Amino acid sequence: MISEFQDLSDKIERLAALVGSLRSENAQLRQTNVLLNEVNTALLERLVEAQHRIEAVIEQLPAPAEEEEAPTNAEARE
Repeated sequence: MISEFQDLSDKIERLAALVGSLRSENAQLRQTNVLLNEVNTALLERLVEAQHRIEAVIEQLPAPAEEEEAPTNAEARE
């Protein structure tokens, strides 16, 4: 009977240690998640800024000139 209580006590101690370890890991993962979300937000902001700069450059490009009938390869060789 005493050995059963000792076994149960050992299992409870291991369970308590596991719970403590999991809580610690969970806290670390939450901190990592917060950091990664901040990095993601910063990268999204940079992406939007780059998109706006590209759109501004595209707007400054001249409109394509409409060409009259473009010569085919055979005509260009003659």
